[in-house]
Amino acid sequence: MNPSTALARVLVDELVRGGVTDAVVAPGSRSAPVALALADAERDGRLTLHVRIDERTAAFLALGLAKASGRPVPVLTTSGTATAHLHAAVLEADAAGVPLLALTADRPPELRDTGANQTIAQPGLYGGAVRAAVDVGVPEAGREEAQNRYWRSLVAKALLTARGALSADPGPVQLNLPFREPLLPEDADVRVVGPWSGRPDGAPWTGGSVAAVERPADAGPARTLVVVGDTVPELGRAAAELAAARGWPVVAEPSSGAWSASVRGGALLLGVPGWLAEHRPERVMVVGRPTLSRPVSRLLADPAVRVETVGTSPRWADAGRSTTWVGGLPAPGAPPGRTPATADPAWRTAWRAAADRVGTAVDGVLDALPALTAGVLARDLVAALPDGALLVLGSSTPVRDVDRLAVPRAGLTVLANRGVAGIDGTVSTAVGAARVHGGRAFALLGDLTLLHDLQGLLVGEGEPRPDLTLVVPDNDGGGIFAQLEPGQPRYEAGYRRVFGTPHGRDLVAVAEALGWPAVRVSTSAGLADAVAVGGPRVVVVRTDQRAEAELAAALRAAAGEALDHG
Repeated sequence: MNPSTALARVLVDELVRGGVTDAVVAPGSRSAPVALALADAERDGRLTLHVRIDERTAAFLALGLAKASGRPVPVLTTSGTATAHLHAAVLEADAAGVPLLALTADRPPELRDTGANQTIAQPGLYGGAVRAAVDVGVPEAGREEAQNRYWRSLVAKALLTARGALSADPGPVQLNLPFREPLLPEDADVRVVGPWSGRPDGAPWTGGSVAAVERPADAGPARTLVVVGDTVPELGRAAAELAAARGWPVVAEPSSGAWSASVRGGALLLGVPGWLAEHRPERVMVVGRPTLSRPVSRLLADPAVRVETVGTSPRWADAGRSTTWVGGLPAPGAPPGRTPATADPAWRTAWRAAADRVGTAVDGVLDALPALTAGVLARDLVAALPDGALLVLGSSTPVRDVDRLAVPRAGLTVLANRGVAGIDGTVSTAVGAARVHGGRAFALLGDLTLLHDLQGLLVGEGEPRPDLTLVVPDNDGGGIFAQLEPGQPRYEAGYRRVFGTPHGRDLVAVAEALGWPAVRVSTSAGLADAVAVGGPRVVVVRTDQRAEAELAAALRAAAGEALDHG
């Protein structure tokens, strides 16, 4: 077989043997050898192939697959600008620790810097956003045995690096694959066979892990709060178990894996200065990357609070530069003296009671509204979802509405692209996550987030259609800005043009034009009926930017009043 076909087939074989179950392809010429090898692997039942016409959509689809499954997922592009369209998803995978594998087909080195078609400087294209970037080298004839060993070891190392098995720091990896012509196989059906050089026959390569650092002995009881941001679900659940064993209250973001253990509306609690002054924790244990709430950020920056960060790699979260200790998460049953002591039971009870008062106040405001708003939508959608469902939350307002207003519950898998927290690629991320979830899947995302990734709704011929319901609060533009500084009256003259950005589109018609059944609802009962149908489906709820901003202020005021009079 020709060298390009040989590299492609060995690469795909080693990916499968290393645990890859899904791969994503955007069509192209230079990537043809690998695309055909992936198609062969799917026909053999060795993996599931997903094909998208747009590279950015393909990359975010792969991100969703990897995020939901925890397994590395390769995304393949042709050379040139196609590779640049992966960058946003690579950045998200970097910040969120998602094992994305960027397979970038390339022209051979002799065509670089010559003005050759579709040729750019691809090695190192993603800079420090990848854990490793390897320019694989052009496959050559006559060196089959040596190249076989090199290619297999390279792929195995890439998978281990992406998983974080060697560094406890998972994330994206780039394999740049330069091919010379001929690109297409001369044979109709040739399979790669063993023996497998460099390891026991038939066994995948494995790696070690980084041992957690034990926390130093503590002097005695402390008022400890556990704050859990976006992280891998296993770590979030472990943090929740530790907090339960120690009697510590938890403030957890919806995509943390610990949300079901969180007090409701933690951001609203921490945003009431009088209550916080009385119940300020002495110690905060931070797990993951908390990014949603300004009150949480202010707490972590408070010099009176000792901030301890759970981290097993150099990439721990410390945006406020306030961490005084970094180490591994202790086991719930660790011997006394190796973890902070159990909290004051009365203090934990006070947190729970305060959360209940705030929740009652929030529900009172929301239930009195005459129409279905984004806030009511976030609360009621979470409550209406069936056990076992997947919920993907768009960045911007939806994830914050769920964080502040919904009742934390078990029985859901909640994901969000909070690594870099962009709105791009969210539809494709949700489609990818839905494909591997294995049950009902839902996404709550804003109108601009939907429009930013309309290509994600394009499911080509022969591609499976996901059981995914997209729920879209449509405020005709960038409604989050109405709740932030740009929404203040003194910026009114320029607000609509550069922040509100009205699009004027009928999102039901847009979704239907792309092949997704769609419906518009205006009541909680209508919402419950719409989400019960199953996907693929788009559910649109019309809202108002300024009304949502006024509601956010009313909810903060209600929380303050409930705690001041509690």
